[in-house]
Amino acid sequence: MTNWKDLDIANPTDEHAMLREMVRDWVAVEVEPQALDYDRAERFNAQLLRDMGEMGLLGITAQEEYGGAGMDALAAAIVHEELSYSDPGFALAYLAHSMLFVNNLARNGSDDQKQEILPKVCSGEWIAAMAMSEPDVGTDVLGMGTTAEEQDDGTWKINGRKMWITNGCIDDDDTPCDVVWTYAKTGQDSRGRSEISTFLVYADSPGFSVGQKIMDKTGMRASNTAELVYDDCIVSADSLVGSQGESMIHMMRNLELERLMLAAMSVGISRRALFEMNRYASEREAFGKPIRKFGQIQRYIGQSFAEWRSMESYLYNVARQMDLEKSSQRLDSDGIKLVATTLAKEIADRAMQVMGGYGYVGEYVVERLWRDAKLLEIGGGTLESHQKNITNDLAKDSSIIR
Repeated sequence: MTNWKDLDIANPTDEHAMLREMVRDWVAVEVEPQALDYDRAERFNAQLLRDMGEMGLLGITAQEEYGGAGMDALAAAIVHEELSYSDPGFALAYLAHSMLFVNNLARNGSDDQKQEILPKVCSGEWIAAMAMSEPDVGTDVLGMGTTAEEQDDGTWKINGRKMWITNGCIDDDDTPCDVVWTYAKTGQDSRGRSEISTFLVYADSPGFSVGQKIMDKTGMRASNTAELVYDDCIVSADSLVGSQGESMIHMMRNLELERLMLAAMSVGISRRALFEMNRYASEREAFGKPIRKFGQIQRYIGQSFAEWRSMESYLYNVARQMDLEKSSQRLDSDGIKLVATTLAKEIADRAMQVMGGYGYVGEYVVERLWRDAKLLEIGGGTLESHQKNITNDLAKDSSIIR
């Protein structure tokens, strides 16, 4: 590569650069104006998500033959960053649809499942979700209580509850989303561990319902979060994704991508918080001069700039190397999420400090960014799980740090 010094790590190709420009322009016109109102109302802008289907963004990593854009993990990171610059809550709903469902199905579904469902979720005709967490189970996936039992006629009966499901419902009337990628226990393997399988559960599946829309969240209020109930829920034999008991493989692979996208959201939050505090530091005066002349303000801005640049470089280096077809990239997907989510909250906090009282009210954006950032330290794997994973992986192979 002769021109390696000219490489823009966040936009390595013309296609990536054009994608960023398109999404950034659209976000400024369509996403930014509605962000505060939807956050205050704790409402999900379903129509805005459907509009992204017309732009080819809902299936950004899905194969073109099924209506997707056929792009890579770096392209997906660009979209998540740009959305989160204005509305992280809406970006989370996009992540649940495009990554947790669409990408999962594109990588792991059968040809028939992909032909039947992907065109609908890529176009925005259907809105989708993924259900893994439960009221008493989060990081300990093998401890899930939801079960699926095969019936004599080949159908499956699912029983259990799922909790904290983004896009689980799409409105205030507890209307479920159209299809849910559902993990359930189907037995035990030869070593006595829980066998986890995946099922496609539809809004009209008998025995499936929304238990409640979860209200009064600290942040991410522009995405709907729901409890889902499976009460003798019956799904057809062809709703099983892949083979019985193989879900841990594609679950872990998609978790790596999810963590990368949550890190991309953190970069978007950080960039916006930095922009707002830098602008305010020039506009606000104290003791006869702009507050950016004061050393403590300079510390907040300078530290935030350096950290944003650092996480941006790490994010897009990991995204560039991520293979959507493989699992084995946990070390750096955990690493970038661990550092980026923590720094996003800290940078948003500094922005609030710089802006004083104005930073503490919703109208000035950073208060919302600060609230939204906290969820990123919890969802998709807690900080503690990332620390454990990184430490365990380095015990097996420390060559990367030699």
